[in-house]
Amino acid sequence: MNATYLDFEKPIAELEAKIQDLRHASHGPALDVEAEVRGLRNKLRIRSAEIFRNLSAWQIAQLARHPARPYTLDYLGRAGR
Repeated sequence: MNATYLDFEKPIAELEAKIQDLRHASHGPALDVEAEVRGLRNKLRIRSAEIFRNLSAWQIAQLARHPARPYTLDYLGRAGR
């Protein structure tokens, strides 16, 4: 699991890991996992909406300070492109 997930984001991380595992497993012969991946993506979308809809004030502050959040220099680097 990626270390940049906050505690309340763990269900999201677990679903994303399952999707990645299925994607890697689908490279084998005659394995079609697209239906399962679609189902997991739908479940991920619903679960993410539930989590982010019910955040506490502290959890919102944690997201604002998230280590993976872009910084000003990240945006300035893209301005010249």
